[in-house]
This record gives sequence, C-alpha cells and structure tokens, in this order.
Amino acid sequence: MATRRTFVRGLGIAAGVALAGCSSSSESGSSGDGDSGSGGDGSGSGDTESGGGGSGSEWTETSTVEMTDGLAYEPKKIQVEAGTTVTFENVGSIGHTVTAYEEEIPDGADYFASGGFDSLQAAKDGYSNGQEGNIPKGESYEVTLETTGTYEYYCIPHEMNGMVGQIKVV
Repeated sequence: MATRRTFVRGLGIAAGVALAGCSSSSESGSSGDGDSGSGGDGSGSGDTESGGGGSGSEWTETSTVEMTDGLAYEPKKIQVEAGTTVTFENVGSIGHTVTAYEEEIPDGADYFASGGFDSLQAAKDGYSNGQEGNIPKGESYEVTLETTGTYEYYCIPHEMNGMVGQIKVV
C-alpha cells in the first residue's frame, strides 16, 4: 500500500521535525499505528539487488544500521546471510526504537523489537507507557535473524517522519 506510506511521509514533512524531540529522553520506548504501509507481502516492491549505498532501492550488504538525528536508519535497506546478528547503533542525540511490523516479517520468523517485546502491540503499549524500547544516544540494539525473507521495521516515535527500514535475509 505505497499510497499510505507516501501519505504518511507527506504528513511527516508537513509536521516538520517537530516530533524529533519526542523521544529525547534516555528512557526506552516506541509508538505508532502499526500499519506497515507496504503491500502486505513483505516483498519490498521496486527493490533492486545491487549492493550500493542503501538509499532508494539499493540493498547494502552490512550487519550494522545507524539511527540518526535525521530520523533515518542508515542504510535504509540491508542484506545479510541467515544467522547474522544485525546491530542498530544510535549515533544521534535523540532516542529511537527498532520495531518490526508484525505482518511484514517472513512466515515462521521470530518477532523482534527493541525492549524485547513479543508483539507489535506490546511494543507500542510499552513505548506509550514510559518509552520502553527506546534506544538512547550512544546505545545499540541487536537481533539475530535466522529465517530468510524480507523484514520491515520502523521507529515508533518517528514513523510519521518516514523512519522505516528493511532487512533482506538470504
């Protein structure tokens, strides 16, 4: 459902960076509506297989993703081998989350979210009740992905600003 994602990104642009400070606390946390904004099949339509800089439609072969003050995961799209531990490092000054879209991970894959939540709703509730799952400046979150396929994830407080990412496990 690319139209919703485009709409949500437009809202984020219209809102400016006003939401950027919403997770500046060093406590953990996340929020959002839980809709992934994708076609629902996790295929990441329009993707290419090149290993470039991770922006646009290119996949970058790396196991480290930076979370920035620009409200972005860098690179946005990564590709790893099954069994790889992916590290999300907060290199910015504001907090972020890593929250999988429950319906946008491969069938049979374990759900993941910073804060150790076992469902999207639990992650959203945890963030709403004390910013649980928030990854403060200078800290990181790791997840090991065993199941092949494409995983889509987002930052709960910054989803409206387009802070979303994808991991392709091969």
